[in-house]
This record gives sequence, C-alpha cells and structure tokens, in this order.
Amino acid sequence: MHRSRRPAAERAQLSGGAPAGHRSRLYGRRKGRPLSPTRAALLARRLPELLVDPGRIKDADPRSLFAVPVSAVRLEVGCGAGEHFIHEATAAPDIGFLGVEPFEEGLARMVAGIDAAGLRNVRLHDGDAAELLDALPDASLDRIDLLFPDPWPKRRHWKRRFVSDANLDRFARVLAPGGRFRCASDIPAYIDWTLQHVMKRGDLVWTATRADDWRRPWAGWPGTRYEAKAHRAGRKPAWLVFERR
Repeated sequence: MHRSRRPAAERAQLSGGAPAGHRSRLYGRRKGRPLSPTRAALLARRLPELLVDPGRIKDADPRSLFAVPVSAVRLEVGCGAGEHFIHEATAAPDIGFLGVEPFEEGLARMVAGIDAAGLRNVRLHDGDAAELLDALPDASLDRIDLLFPDPWPKRRHWKRRFVSDANLDRFARVLAPGGRFRCASDIPAYIDWTLQHVMKRGDLVWTATRADDWRRPWAGWPGTRYEAKAHRAGRKPAWLVFERR
C-alpha cells in the first residue's frame, strides 16, 4: 500500500472512515497521475470482469464468485500494486482471492499483473472494504491480510485507522474458526495499536510464541516495494498473525 500517493479522501474510505451510505467510485478524486493510454484501455476492458459489487452478493458463498472452483477464499485489504496479491493467487490456484484497492493507479497496476498472469481465481473491489466485509456471510473467509496500512499518525485521525473495534468485529464474523488475520506494519505505534485492540478480545488470538514469529516475514512472503522502502528508511516491519477462535 503506497501511502504517500493516496489523497486523504481515498485513504479514509479504505480505512473504514467513509461516511455512512457513501459509495466509492473508481473515477474522480481517487485518481492520481494519469494512466498511460495502454493501461487505461486495459483497465476499462478487464476491470468490469473482475469487480465484485457488494450490493449484489449479500450473504452469497464467496466461493461462487470465481471463474474456477476454489476450496477457500482469502481477502487482502489495500493491495497497492498487487505484488503480494498476485504472488499469493499464483501460488495457490485452488484458493479464491478477493482484493480491495480503491486507488486507480494501484488498481491499474494490479489488473495488468492479473491479466499478464492469466489468473482466474481473483476478484476485486474498488471501494470501501467495510462494504465488502458486510456483504460476506459468517465464517466464509480462510484469511484476511492487511499489509502496511496507513498509520494515520495524528491523534485526531486515529479514528480513520483500519484496525478498529468495528472492523475487528467484521473480521471475527467473516473468518472461519481457525482462520487468520495477518497484519504487517513498519510503524511501531501502529503495531502497538493493533496489538492493544486485538488482545483485549477473546475471539482473535495472537499466535506468536517467540520473537522471530513477529520479527520475520511469513513463509512465502514475496517482498514488496513498500517493504523495501521501509527497510531503506531504517524501519523494521513486524509480522502479526491472529487466529479466529
């Protein structure tokens, strides 16, 4: 997730801070620099085939959303350019992957990567992640990934952080027993915030038993440009895993 290129309005939508009843739209304020004609044409052609409309899938089994049979479904919130999302979908073709990314430039890069890889086990949502979560039935997801979310460092903006009691309630509802919520961040204050919010609950349990469980990337982690940027700045990410009980 490339925080520096998201205008505040889009970041609030992605973080669950959009006004009640608000529907995000692909075009308008969520545009950054103009797309190349080739990428814009690809986005226009392929995105409608990949988009999921939460209003039309209410309580539907998410396994039915994909062009190929899948045994389980995972969600990634804030996919950025899709590096991790595409890696995971390529490595597990029998799993369905839902990706949320409202920022047009990141979405265009992700669609280009999906098209190049020929993936059929993926679907996308270009609006508020809470809308998609609220449309999914209970215990319908195998995993939820939240990678390098915007930390919203100013106190008056903390209400916009994606990790919140309301969103954790959503996670706990849609995760199947034994399902996992994974969160990676390079901001110590956000790591502490996440642990404080999760560990006061009884339905999501931190799985770490030793320091390396949160100091080392998860097995199969492909690396992303944002992670590399964090390392160049001297920031060490933490890799948190919580299990639905």
